Amino acid sequence: MARRKPDIVRDHWRGMTRAAQDDPDQTPEEIRERVERYWPGLTTDPGGVDYLETEVAGLPALWAVPKHSPEDRVILSVHGGGGVSGSIYTHRKMFGHLAKASGVRALITGYHRTAYPVPVEDTVTAYRGLLDQGFDAGHIALAGDSLGAGVSLAATLRARELGLPLPAALMLLSPWVDMTVGEETFDTNRATEEFFYKEVVEILAYLYLGSADPKDPLASPLHADLSGLPPIYIQAGGDETLLGEARRLAGNARAAGVDAEIEVFPGQLHTFQMAAGRSKVSDDAIGKLAQWVRPKLQLP
Repeated sequence: MARRKPDIVRDHWRGMTRAAQDDPDQTPEEIRERVERYWPGLTTDPGGVDYLETEVAGLPALWAVPKHSPEDRVILSVHGGGGVSGSIYTHRKMFGHLAKASGVRALITGYHRTAYPVPVEDTVTAYRGLLDQGFDAGHIALAGDSLGAGVSLAATLRARELGLPLPAALMLLSPWVDMTVGEETFDTNRATEEFFYKEVVEILAYLYLGSADPKDPLASPLHADLSGLPPIYIQAGGDETLLGEARRLAGNARAAGVDAEIEVFPGQLHTFQMAAGRSKVSDDAIGKLAQWVRPKLQLP
């Protein structure tokens, strides 16, 4: 019998579920500690990328700078983590792979781990900071995974409200964009999911929302008017429960006249790109993101 090929992403989320079952009363801080202990080991170091620590409005940030990358293009990268975990350090290598594949430096930004709307406003501050530094909006792309994808999209919507020039493109990895937790794939994909079951996502949504309406368009961009937004490329795993909202987001964007693409990777789970350097599927996904974004940033 052929030996099962290791799936470190599936094993990671399965381990998270096992830990929750073993200690159902674990706190958000304990969840964060586990994620931040194990997540960085899922991704290899891309090599050929320098990391420079900085701050954006008093928040920690990292420049990921590939060799020979132009100084006037940037991917503003927003980490996920469900609002209770994740950091610029857990996601450093994944966004480093994206920066290297794209040949474009990335600014990986943090945000306060507190209820909405603070993460969105922090990300708008980071984006405005790039504009203030002289970056042309047409030379900035936003990228984010999970909640970071939702925050990236919401920050772009907020920038539109504020009359700021919009970025050239959005790359959304396994986007979490609907705090109502109402898509049917929470049921139809339950058997293939390993961690993000409906009851788990409902708790995370409750913690993120605070007192906000779950249909507030900046908390749940799935319910927003997306007209006038830049091109969007969405990647999602075929086995993840958040697949439904990724698909509906793409459909809503197209209906609003936005150039939107979605690619579903069969057999993959939430933010499978975290296995960059260890998984061919993850590497291929990163490569497709890079191939898509370069012309959007006016690069050959």
